[in-house]
Amino acid sequence: MQPYLGDDFGNPASASHVFGWRAEAAVEDARGRLAAAIGAADPEEIVFTSGTTESDNLALLGIARAARGRRNHIVSVATEHPAVLDTCRALEREGFAITLLPVDAQGLLDPDAVGRALCDETLLVSVMAANSEIGVLQPLAEIAALCREREVLLHSDAAQAVGKLPLSVEELGVDLLSFCAHKLYGPKGVGALYLRRRRPRIRLAPLLHGGGQERGLRPGTLPVALIAGFARAVELCAEELPAEAARLRALRDRLLEGLRARVGGVQLNGHPERRLPGNLNVCFEGVRSDALLARLHDVACSSGSACASGKSEASHVLLALGIGEERARSALRFGLGRGTGEAEIDFALERVALAVAAERRQPGAGLRARAQ
Repeated sequence: MQPYLGDDFGNPASASHVFGWRAEAAVEDARGRLAAAIGAADPEEIVFTSGTTESDNLALLGIARAARGRRNHIVSVATEHPAVLDTCRALEREGFAITLLPVDAQGLLDPDAVGRALCDETLLVSVMAANSEIGVLQPLAEIAALCREREVLLHSDAAQAVGKLPLSVEELGVDLLSFCAHKLYGPKGVGALYLRRRRPRIRLAPLLHGGGQERGLRPGTLPVALIAGFARAVELCAEELPAEAARLRALRDRLLEGLRARVGGVQLNGHPERRLPGNLNVCFEGVRSDALLARLHDVACSSGSACASGKSEASHVLLALGIGEERARSALRFGLGRGTGEAEIDFALERVALAVAAERRQPGAGLRARAQ
């Protein structure tokens, strides 16, 4: 990123001088590297945005508004990120029909449920590749095959999957895919939307107007340094992916086994195997997660997604698993990453064990446990 923060400071849309040419070359180089990283056939299928939230909005709103008057039905999942769910609600207010499908007790979506939800009016299905709270991996390839049979587009929020799992949009059959840099150690403030150009060629109504950048689909001056950092971060993750996934999976299992041994009353949320290697979401019997977090300032964990941090209500993802509000309010999510080693796992185990024990000694803790 460093050259584009200082020496090569040109605007990539400036076509009349060398500063603009250098910036444009950096953007197009990054576009090609990102396309290769997700198995896209054409670099022009990558549209730069400010992050996954914007990419999700551009995908859903853009597809729906471009098809207005022809098809008006969109299918998604109850455990999606608010960037998708809130956009679906906005489209519902615009007159579109929305179907939100349930998941099973382990967070998995049944592809047959998608098939049953499709109708002649269905325009788009949106299914997250890897859930941001419970790490569950959805069966995208099976869902894509059903969508293709009915000539329905498939979008996936893959913010948590790109860089952490092998992923090819061509092999999966996904038509639109949202992802961003900061979920894989790149800079905050930049993301991308993969938009299939052939078989089918997708029509997309832009959310913004003016400037004409990104073929008019997302106008605005491109952040060259962020885009360069985005592409390099994805490449670094891809280079280290197999070994890093195995390392994180072992550390995650060490954390889960340690919690069960030292704390007790620990229940895993989400599928035990079909999940991200660095994700662990568990409930602690008889303990509220907000009380635990108040005791764990030196452990970076949360009770839900970062976008929901600070909200008082129980996680909509956990409630969709059917575990009930009380148990949902006892959950913590641990994210393991490049900086996590055995020392960090052991530190977290010690701190969480002390916090849970202290909370369970509080007056009324037994009553809360029986209520659960």
